[in-house]
Amino acid sequence: MTIAVTAVTGQLGASIARALIAMNTGETIIGLARTPEKAKGLGIEVRPGDYNAPAQLEPSLEGVDTLLLVSGMDAPDTRIVQHRNVINAAKAAGVSKIVYTSVQGADEGTSFSPVIQSNRQTESDVKDSGLDWVIGRNGIYIEPDVEYIESYRKAGEITNCAGDGRCGYTTRPELAYAYARMLTGTEHNGQTYNLHGDCLTQAELAAYLNSAFATKLVYRAVSVEDYKADRIAELGDFIGTVISGIYQGIRDGALDNPSDFKTAAGRPHQDWDDYFTALQG
Repeated sequence: MTIAVTAVTGQLGASIARALIAMNTGETIIGLARTPEKAKGLGIEVRPGDYNAPAQLEPSLEGVDTLLLVSGMDAPDTRIVQHRNVINAAKAAGVSKIVYTSVQGADEGTSFSPVIQSNRQTESDVKDSGLDWVIGRNGIYIEPDVEYIESYRKAGEITNCAGDGRCGYTTRPELAYAYARMLTGTEHNGQTYNLHGDCLTQAELAAYLNSAFATKLVYRAVSVEDYKADRIAELGDFIGTVISGIYQGIRDGALDNPSDFKTAAGRPHQDWDDYFTALQG
């Protein structure tokens, strides 16, 4: 079987490709990338894979049996069209199965909801493609909080609008392992999985960061409006608005979902005690 992974120059796509390579179960692994030369370090064949170039996608998918479609990063309406370009090219090229990386979040009522709605539209498009399919709805990456530790240390606190809401966090390596299993196992066909570990509040996250980095962080909740203004000031309008919407969704319970990780991956998600202990210097 030949498996193609889109967006292999991105962190998730590259992690999934590496997980498939590490499984070493006999499949041929191909990467797709908008700029293929940036993915040479993966050690696999990398073909052109620009979501905005339909004429490019079909020949790049020739001979592919199963396709991993990594959700794009553009504005919601643009992403829907881009994903349809990939789906249509896959059908034309004779691909038999699509696995799509979707996301959890509030369908309505937050500034992240338009992104969620675009993902749900692609989920529908994948299901309506006539191909076998599997959909993963990712939890929230925990790595950005770890990478932000010096900023947290300087502030002495974690500040956002999540309040006491619980969030299903995950890591890229854990997601990559689950997707590798979903790509290679026919028992997953026709399933939609929530992919995350144990849910954490922001106060619990602060405690874990304190244990790993010897900080004394506390969590301070602020209003959605104040947090949105803060994120826009630091990250710009688009990303700042998206981030504030994610945390509003956490506050409202949209990220506190049962996890299907064990079913998808064949093993439990990494325990957070183990994850943060491994970070201790």
